[in-house]
Amino acid sequence: MAAARAPRARRAARGEPGPVDWGEYGAAVHRWELITGHPAPYPTQLGRHGRPVLAPPFVEWLMGLPPGWATAEHLVLPRTAQLRALGNGVMPQQAAHALRLLLDDLTHLHHPPCQPPASTTRDTTSSRAAPARGRRSSTHPRR
Repeated sequence: MAAARAPRARRAARGEPGPVDWGEYGAAVHRWELITGHPAPYPTQLGRHGRPVLAPPFVEWLMGLPPGWATAEHLVLPRTAQLRALGNGVMPQQAAHALRLLLDDLTHLHHPPCQPPASTTRDTTSSRAAPARGRRSSTHPRR
């Protein structure tokens, strides 16, 4: 078992990421690569203590943002700030969908239906309605 882990450990020590086995998510990753037009970046990077940690370029790619949106070198952001910015962000596709829903709602509010359905109207002229207690019925003349 230790022999199977050695090549990966040596590659990681040299900073060479090995091929990623996406497992059951392989089809979804490939589909997202086609949609975004960018290959999936390596999901982890070596942290300060030599252990793999989440890579901000991978999060950026998952969100559908262009490469460098929060990870560009000229921004001079540490990894934690990049992840914080990405975590507080909104996926562009999600924002576009929300705006479409809001615009549909506004359109329906601006153009209400001509008449409400018959089942929701109240018949206020019904003779079966009982007058309120302590008050005279509107059919009796006032004195």
